[in-house]
Amino acid sequence: MATRLLTLILTLLIGHYAMAIEEPTFEVLAETEAYEVRRYDAYIVAEVDVDGKSADNQGFRTLAGYIFGDNESSGKMRMTAPVESRDAEKSGEITYAFVMESKYTLDTLPTPNNERIRLRERPPRIVAAQRFSGRWSQENITKHEESLLKALLDDGISLTGDVELARYDPPFKPWFMRRNEVMVPISWPADSP
Repeated sequence: MATRLLTLILTLLIGHYAMAIEEPTFEVLAETEAYEVRRYDAYIVAEVDVDGKSADNQGFRTLAGYIFGDNESSGKMRMTAPVESRDAEKSGEITYAFVMESKYTLDTLPTPNNERIRLRERPPRIVAAQRFSGRWSQENITKHEESLLKALLDDGISLTGDVELARYDPPFKPWFMRRNEVMVPISWPADSP
């Protein structure tokens, strides 16, 4: 009985969260055992650079504040997925990014009250992505990053950017059910001149 109740509660929580989340649109160009090649349309992110030691909490809180009303119009926006992170240009910092709802443009998004938050459009791009589940530990992330990079090297695929982490699920979702991805922009043969 207790197991059924727990399953029902988790299904309701996770199902409700999953139905409400918008993601950037993409087309799958190719699939291998190790990765998927995707062409993403342009999309807008709100991003902030934070100290690497507290990046998850600090980055999430800062950007969540922005979308939940800490902006010039006090406008509230919906949470989307994924939450992206990558090494920042400044050593020791992480760039943390929330994808904005597709109904917004750079001109219609409310201006952040926090001057550290940048709004920018990510241009269309092609990435290789490797999906994995599990905890957001550095060990787990590094394992999948190394696996993706090795597979791309073995396949002769050139990188055009840095590796990013994409997290699609809330922290309360059981770790073994989480959808995570490491992805990296690549030069895809079909896009060569």
